[in-house]
Amino acid sequence: MDLSDELKTAAWRKSTKSGSNGGDCLEVAPLSGGRVGVRDTEAPDKAPFVVSAGVWDAFIDGAKKGEFDF
Repeated sequence: MDLSDELKTAAWRKSTKSGSNGGDCLEVAPLSGGRVGVRDTEAPDKAPFVVSAGVWDAFIDGAKKGEFDF
């Protein structure tokens, strides 16, 4: 399947905690080849970022460790 077709039918999901911040959320979707799509809920028609599973795992690990906290 072509990536653009896959993105159109991807199973996008967001955090269950996303409702508490006024709707400013990211959605993610698992894609073929171990890739992950990432998009802004406020702009679902814009092209999402597509990253490898390794990049996604590193991001999640950093978020859990507080590396992105303000």
